[in-house]
Amino acid sequence: MPILYKKNTLLTHDLFVPFILLIGLLYRSFIAFFLLPGYDEGYYYLYTKHLDWSYFDHPVFVALTTGFGIWLTGITSPLTLRIGTLILYTGSLYLLYLTSAKLFSKTAGKITLILASIIPIFQLAFGIITLPDSPLIFFWSAALYCATDEFFRAENKPYLPSYRLSILGILIGLACLSKYHGFVLGFCLVAFCISSQRHRIALISPWTILGFVLFIATLFPLLFWNYQHDWISLRFQLFDRFVPVPNAPKTSYNIFNALIVLLVNIGLLFPTIGFPLWWVTSKSLFLEKYQLWAEKKIFIYWISLPLTFGLILLGGKQQILVTWPMPGYWGMILLLGFYGERWLNYSKKWVKRWLIGTTIAINTILLLLLFHLNTGAFFQSHESPFFQGFLTPETDPTTELIDVKQIREKVSQSPSLLNSLKKADFLFTNAYYLAGLIDLALEPLHDIPVTCFSYDRRGFDFWPDTDQWLSKNALYITLKRFHEMPELTNEFRAFFAEIKEIGTIEIERGGVVVNVFYVYEANNLLKPYVSTEDSIR
Repeated sequence: MPILYKKNTLLTHDLFVPFILLIGLLYRSFIAFFLLPGYDEGYYYLYTKHLDWSYFDHPVFVALTTGFGIWLTGITSPLTLRIGTLILYTGSLYLLYLTSAKLFSKTAGKITLILASIIPIFQLAFGIITLPDSPLIFFWSAALYCATDEFFRAENKPYLPSYRLSILGILIGLACLSKYHGFVLGFCLVAFCISSQRHRIALISPWTILGFVLFIATLFPLLFWNYQHDWISLRFQLFDRFVPVPNAPKTSYNIFNALIVLLVNIGLLFPTIGFPLWWVTSKSLFLEKYQLWAEKKIFIYWISLPLTFGLILLGGKQQILVTWPMPGYWGMILLLGFYGERWLNYSKKWVKRWLIGTTIAINTILLLLLFHLNTGAFFQSHESPFFQGFLTPETDPTTELIDVKQIREKVSQSPSLLNSLKKADFLFTNAYYLAGLIDLALEPLHDIPVTCFSYDRRGFDFWPDTDQWLSKNALYITLKRFHEMPELTNEFRAFFAEIKEIGTIEIERGGVVVNVFYVYEANNLLKPYVSTEDSIR
């Protein structure tokens, strides 16, 4: 494969790495501009309006990442929400390349860079959508590079601990301030040192002791907020999340559910990457004898397999989010990059076809989905005769993404709704994830406080509460599926002197109605909101 392997070709060119990073950044920016905001992004946008040391759901960095583009530009839009993510992921890719190049070679690093740049779940969850995973994977990558530089800088000499162990403590702490996965990374690096005879000396080094002190100091925002709130976030994320809900049906462990999680992971990585990734991992783990790079393999196993295997197995007992195992796969990609370089010696042509074909397939699918998301091209009842698709709004999962710009336009074009918005003292919805999207949509029309009335209020439990709005009037906005649950609206009637429906907002795509929001006036808040479930407790 000449473009990958011979001298004076693309893969050996000095500009290859910056070229791939720049093309990837431009491509992800294009998607970020046209991709509608998701529920999580709207919710994290509210973090930026309630800045604090930490939050119930996540540590502080997701608020800083989400707010970066807004504070930099003064504009609130799906793209500006994602500017921090776009920049951080470019840095993460570069750090992963450096890690692979230091562990193996520049060629392996470049193949690793290509793979990490095109994997769809990496692009979306780490590199486009604003999520806690974006700062997590940046500091995770920085920690991996620092650990690689520390443990493998002089392979033919006795290992001597250095100042890098102290820096590693800070980087792991920053990963923990991004997402609680950071604690797993710290555990895995300690486990590697225990399992590697040559590196056990690192555990008793003064640099490690200093690193642990710096790790605790870095965690100050997380610890301070939890201290102020009875350690509620740490208890929930590390313990309560896995405690069975009282009176809920008991579920037994199902190995088939774990296999489904594995297959979903492979699909999100893309099959032409996911299956080879698990093949080389299994081959290196079980089929290959001890080799000179055994320590490096063990290092990669520890930074990847405990997280991926652990969460796949957990999926046999309870539902897990698709992003949870992905930092583990981030480490496994180092193995695939190494084997990709090996495969060049057997068939350069097939490696070229594998990388180029996978790149074309993945990005064609992503662009088609983006096209449908903005035009509704795949709907059966599309308004244009040129597009007669196979989906309905009920069978299309992309309808969960809300066009906030269209909500804004529909409200601005309705004198009655716009007047009610400007008269209201606050706005509420029944789901924490809807509140941020509604705020994104309506803030340019009228900057009004937004809250959530629900048994699951998440961060709203720690932000200014409804006491301040006693005797005030509100707007209640919800989706059609909640409007069709009269018991929900009836629950809210107990808190207001009057609630009445005043209109609807239809969200269309290609002339097809994909979502309907219902708007109510709620006059005279009689008492602070307490959910029915809370009052029962």
